[in-house]
Order: sequence, then structure tokens, then C-alpha cells
Amino acid sequence: MKINYCIRCVIPSTKPDIFFDSEGLCSGCKSFESRRSVDWTEREKEFIELADRYRSPSGQWDCVIGVSGGKDSLYQVLRAKEYGLNPLCVTSTTCDFSEIGKRNLTAIRELGVDHIQFSANPVVRRKLNRIGLEQVGDIAWPEHVGIFTVPVRVALQYGIKLIIWGENSQNEYGGPEAAAASKNLDRSWLEEFGGLLGMRTGDLVDVFGFLPSEVHAYEYPPAETLEHAGITGVFLGHYFPWDGLSNNLVATAYGFENYGMALEGSYLNFENLDNHHHGIHDYFKFLKYGFGRTTDQVCLQIRRGRMNRDQGLEVVRMRDGRFPWSYLGKNINEILDPLQLGFEEFVSICDQFTNHELFQKNSDGSFMKDSKQNLKLIEPVR
Repeated sequence: MKINYCIRCVIPSTKPDIFFDSEGLCSGCKSFESRRSVDWTEREKEFIELADRYRSPSGQWDCVIGVSGGKDSLYQVLRAKEYGLNPLCVTSTTCDFSEIGKRNLTAIRELGVDHIQFSANPVVRRKLNRIGLEQVGDIAWPEHVGIFTVPVRVALQYGIKLIIWGENSQNEYGGPEAAAASKNLDRSWLEEFGGLLGMRTGDLVDVFGFLPSEVHAYEYPPAETLEHAGITGVFLGHYFPWDGLSNNLVATAYGFENYGMALEGSYLNFENLDNHHHGIHDYFKFLKYGFGRTTDQVCLQIRRGRMNRDQGLEVVRMRDGRFPWSYLGKNINEILDPLQLGFEEFVSICDQFTNHELFQKNSDGSFMKDSKQNLKLIEPVR
């Protein structure tokens, strides 16, 4: 497989939904470039009008914000409160909640907000973790779906008409032009970009035998129900310049805790701190597409002028795509045990999702690995 790399950042053409122009510039870089022509003062006025339209005159909850305990969700809450909104914060609890994640979730509550923490049936969830890993290569499938569905269901339950999300990932990381320009998160956006990976709750019932009640939390409400209820979901990143590093600096000033070192599969210490499954999730992205979280992070910094492309390549070559022996201090066997999944079984699943066109093989057709189980790309990142 011939892999093209963006001429400005280091994103490869294997990334789903990425596009390159005739000069070799990726859609992620082009989306970021277009921000220079945005009148952010006007966008802020739009947000003020939005807040004025939905603000509760009686001081009741007037918006829902889905919070994981990450830097971005803390920043979202601060912004909402800054413009006089009274958010109801909603957490769809992560699959293997870390201690640092719990402390950071407390930091959000300490901003002075009401908070609902939804914990799905753990027996069902563990089954979904394993099914997600085996069927679509995502151990955190229930988390990635629940973070979108649970806040919406809470908004319906309490009659709250505004949901404030964070960044539009298709704008931040690169995607179809229309999706990248959208300021609204609706059902069609969720189904295409929201982590379903082709597996629907109907499949869980029809194929895997779950009761509808067991997977209800992972079902996005019908569009007509949301329309009738008058619920709108907006991306905060449409109204204010979005920057994860800047968000982290703001969040740490309000008690957000960074990790003591760069996270496994990453070169930063402030992203994905809540779930011990993240390392495996990011590794499967590498197996499927030949790049992982480090590449994403480097691309964001190159676009913002914080490193040049050569520096980014050096970081990617050093840190991306390493086998997930541990994450946030928990070793892989501790992470797999609740799923009743052994190490060798896990490695076999890894091999099933490894892209044959991207990685080197031995003479017997097996994937070439070093002593630490790391794979080697056929075409090194360049």
C-alpha cells in the first residue's frame, strides 16, 4: 500500500475520512488554516446570543455538558459559567476508571456545578468491552458511544434544550469539509463519526442476545424525539478557538491534575487520564491504520507552530505504536482480567486487526515483532 503523508504535518493517508489537496496538504491542516479567516469576535457574539436564548430566567439547569473529568470538559464548564449558564454536568462513567480520573472529575464538581454520574450495568459493560474489542477492534466501545448518548438522554429526562459539546473532531483532526464546518452534533454526525464503528445497538440484541433494556443507555434517541423536545447540541469549538494545550493550562489552574510522565503511546501527560483501556484503544488504531495517538498530538502542535515537521517525525518514530504493556500504572493482564481475556488470546485479536498491507511479515506469513511485541511498518513514517 502506498501511503502519502501530509506535506505540513505527519498525518498519513490511511486515516479514515482524511483528504489531501493537489499539493498534498491534508484536510486537518486546511481546516486549521481556515480558522485564521474566522472572526472570533463575531463567533463569541453568536455564543452570547445562544446563551441568552437558552439561559433559564429562574436559575434552573439550562444546558447539559458531558464531562469525563478531562481538561476539555473542565474548560467547557468554565466557559458555560462565564457566560451565565447553569450547566448540569453528566458523566457516562468510563470502563476502567483510574484514580487520577476520579480526582479530576472531583475538580469539575468543585467549580460549583450539579453533577450526575451514570454507571452502566458493569456485567453488561464488561461483555461489551470484549465484544467491541473482538468485533470492531475497540475495547472502549461502550464508553465511546455512552459519552454521546447518556448526556442526550439526561437532557430529554430533565427537559433541558441545550447540550454543549467540546471540539468537532472532524475539524480538529481532519474530515469531510461539510462535517468539519458543522457547529451542531446531531444523530447523523454521531452515526458517522461518533464511535459506533458500524456496530449498532440493534446488532447487540439481534446478534449477541442482549435484552433491549440492557443496551438502552447506548441507543441515541430518535431524531424526531429530539426535534419534538427542541434539543440542540453545539460544538463549543465553533465559537471559540480550540486548543487542547491551552485548555490544559486553564484546567490546571482550577485543580486539574496532569500525570507524572508522558502517557504510554503518547508524548503528552494530560490527555486520556480517566480510563485504563485507552492504551489498548490507541494501539488498535495503530494496528488498523499505521499511526496512533502520538501522531495526532504531533499534528496538532505542528499546525500551531509549536514544533516543525522534522521534530514531529522524531517524536512519532520514538513513541507511536508501542505495544500496550501498561497504561496509567496498570499492567495489561490487570486490564484484561475483568474481560476474562488471556494475554495470548489478546495477541491473537491484535493480529486479526493488524493491517497486512502496512506491517512487515516473517517468511511464514506471521507479523514480524521485536522482543517487546512491537510491529514494524513496511513503509516507515516520513
